[in-house]
Amino acid sequence: MSYRPWYSSLHRRQLIQGGAAIAGSAVAGPMKAFALETATLPFANGERPLVQYPQKRKLLRLTTRPPQLETPFSVFDEGVITPNDAFFVRYHLADIPLAVDPDKFMLEVKGKVDKPLKLSLADIKAIPSVELLAVNQCSGNGRGFFEPRVGGGQAGNGLMGSARWKGVVLKAVLDMAGVQPSAKQATFNGLDQPVLEATPDFIKALDIDHARDGEVMLAYAMNGADLPVLNGYPLRLVVPGYYGTYWVKHLNEIVVIDTVFDGFWMKSAYRVPANACACVEPGAKTSSTAPITRLNVRSFITNLSDGATVKAGLQTLIKGIVFDGGYGVSDVVLSTDGGVTWASANLGADLGKYSFREFQATVSIPAGECILKYRAINRIGQSQPDAPLWNPGGYMRNVVETVKVTAV
Repeated sequence: MSYRPWYSSLHRRQLIQGGAAIAGSAVAGPMKAFALETATLPFANGERPLVQYPQKRKLLRLTTRPPQLETPFSVFDEGVITPNDAFFVRYHLADIPLAVDPDKFMLEVKGKVDKPLKLSLADIKAIPSVELLAVNQCSGNGRGFFEPRVGGGQAGNGLMGSARWKGVVLKAVLDMAGVQPSAKQATFNGLDQPVLEATPDFIKALDIDHARDGEVMLAYAMNGADLPVLNGYPLRLVVPGYYGTYWVKHLNEIVVIDTVFDGFWMKSAYRVPANACACVEPGAKTSSTAPITRLNVRSFITNLSDGATVKAGLQTLIKGIVFDGGYGVSDVVLSTDGGVTWASANLGADLGKYSFREFQATVSIPAGECILKYRAINRIGQSQPDAPLWNPGGYMRNVVETVKVTAV
């Protein structure tokens, strides 16, 4: 593979500002409604604009530096696999790699190992590969709906996506290095860097048993193609069932340690109240916190938006998606009367315990306004709360959502 800067002739300023895409680059997938779709959140900061970055169709811009881009919600009605050009983008550090030479890229594995490694991309691709369908969801997905409002990126519900990841099992690489008996955790670092010296580098950690569970992956492909640059090219960590904060992009360093990592992004950031609901009353102090880990169960209607109009008395199709942290969704129940009565929907094909799964139902809605509610239940009985739970970071929202429609 020959080396070519990913952004081609695109000027850096155009990238930072979300300017025009690469001349002649392909935009895959249908473009229905994207030019018209914006997002308005429940506070007076206006609509977020649709912008186009290289390798991406038009996405909702949260911030420009670093780029944070949200998937328009209509994409999720296209199917359970989120196209690469529509997949959300989330960074913490502004100095992101704009060009990576795949022939010079190296992954270093060091620390409490018998044989430190430096692996090229070709070395990694020579290891037997695996594929897995898995949801990547930012822990701040839906933060823009928190009331009272909290700090951080004010996202709607588009910081999520389900893709088919291809790569190698992390365990295979760690076994090549020879993890020493004293090992407790592995840390993961990428090519993105802080702009200011005072900003902590973005490093995450997993317990060594989790890192070697045979599911955590080093992915180099996504939906049958190289990772998009803004989604971690040429290599990223995939941690199935865990929030996206662990899915380190542009991964180039793994360090095995015999302590518990106390870096900022584990010890201070991405933590929630250490109780069963990961919540507190607004304004209340949190006595102790725990790191965010596994995805909560969630469900969304995808083919009807809030305020939609349907035909009164006729059969109306309702479609949606569900997912959880890997236990598997067992049931989705739907209410057409604001939660007074519930009936089960039909679940679609099970594509794996970490993937989006479709659900469908047909209902007859009488004339007037109707409040649709829907709730998913997984195989260990976890479900969604009736009322939103609050925490200071705006993390892990998974309330029973509502869609208001009018039947005429």
